[in-house]
Amino acid sequence: MLIQKEILLTGYNQGFHLITNIILKNLPELPANGLLNIFIKHTSAAIAINENADPSVRFDFNTFINKLVPFGNYFKHTLEGVDDMPAHIKSSLFGQSLNIPITNHKLNLGTWQGIYLCEFREYPGSRNIILTVI
Repeated sequence: MLIQKEILLTGYNQGFHLITNIILKNLPELPANGLLNIFIKHTSAAIAINENADPSVRFDFNTFINKLVPFGNYFKHTLEGVDDMPAHIKSSLFGQSLNIPITNHKLNLGTWQGIYLCEFREYPGSRNIILTVI
């Protein structure tokens, strides 16, 4: 069985956002065992798995990545703003896809794991995500 669905995320500012419940809400009935692939169709945002309980983790991620790759006009690629090239670099560091095992009709995430939208633009638009159940 292979099922694929595209969802649209809107209204997220620059930062790290827990979207696990949005992903779960948009999934079909899951098979007993399988794999979920999550793919974001953008070069200035990313998808990641990390701590889902303490919001300060997402704050610290954002603080660290913005110090590691700060906004600035020192890049050549600035046609879309000073945040665009740093967003591309950050996106490449985190990645555009995840694979999560499906076990007993549920995503087999760890107790403290959640799915993040990593938004790297200051004024982003909507984001398209492809969910593929295998």
